[in-house]
Amino acid sequence: MTTREWLPQAHASARRPRPAAARDPRPPAGPPRETEFRPRVPIDVRRALAAHQRGAHDPAHTEHQGVIWRVSRTPEGVATLALRVERTRVRAAAWGPGAAWALDQVPRLCGDGDDPSDFDTGGHPLVASVHHRHPQLRIGRTDLLFDALVSAIFEQKVTGLQAFGAWRMILTWCGERAPGPTPRPMFAPPADWHLIPSWTWHRAGLEPPQSRTVVAAARRRPSIERAADAAASGADRDRVLTSLPGVGLWTSAETRIRAYGDADAVSVGDYHLAHQVGYALTGHRVDDDGMVELLEPWRGHRQRVIRLIMLSGAFEPRRGPRLAPEDHRGR
Repeated sequence: MTTREWLPQAHASARRPRPAAARDPRPPAGPPRETEFRPRVPIDVRRALAAHQRGAHDPAHTEHQGVIWRVSRTPEGVATLALRVERTRVRAAAWGPGAAWALDQVPRLCGDGDDPSDFDTGGHPLVASVHHRHPQLRIGRTDLLFDALVSAIFEQKVTGLQAFGAWRMILTWCGERAPGPTPRPMFAPPADWHLIPSWTWHRAGLEPPQSRTVVAAARRRPSIERAADAAASGADRDRVLTSLPGVGLWTSAETRIRAYGDADAVSVGDYHLAHQVGYALTGHRVDDDGMVELLEPWRGHRQRVIRLIMLSGAFEPRRGPRLAPEDHRGR
């Protein structure tokens, strides 16, 4: 089966005549590079990929007619990646200067680098039950540290709605248009985050503390990426990332999970996580210290246990209104 056969709608839409003013300004992308990934063991690829989508309208990640589309700024340039998940394999096609890098990274993105072979449920009934129902759960990794860090900074101390909205606007306004026959306009993250003007951050709804943190991190990007990639452990990466002004343990943990697929990272300081973990494991709320203590028996796989808890549906009943988004932009 050729790419033209498993991406029929994308290619058809790309060929459809449109008014001159609405035509895509990009040069022709040319034929894609292609490969296929056959996992050694069954993997829940869709769930591993879904964890990297920043909201329903993420300009860098979408699903259309059974094909998952991702756009990234790889070390070799922007790449558009299309993935069709089948029963025993994942078909992949990529466009752009970073296409070869993106295809080589597909197994790790799908969770192939995550090894739960030594995971022990510890006899906890809920963890054991969910693990039994979802033995194919894996934690994928993007291998793109800086973009993972920026997306985590966007999500500091705000609702998901606010963070995802700001992410969508900044990528759409300042990012690079994706190569290839994407089902809708998609964009890679900006190359020069530190050159985005202050009024653009404001229009996007990102608060000054977050935008300043992104800009400061962007100025140290090469050294941070080298040091974090060379770090031998999650704790070492925490030390590298938290050396940046405005980056704490929560942001560092979220970055490690997204970029490196860290199966042990715990996002201490999350608004809801400690309550959810405490309620699922003990039937009542705990604080961050209590969550860390509860998860200690699973050290090495604490993020895996958290994801199993999220799949369990064992959430504390809500007793009050949701946190209301705040918007300080002038009208």
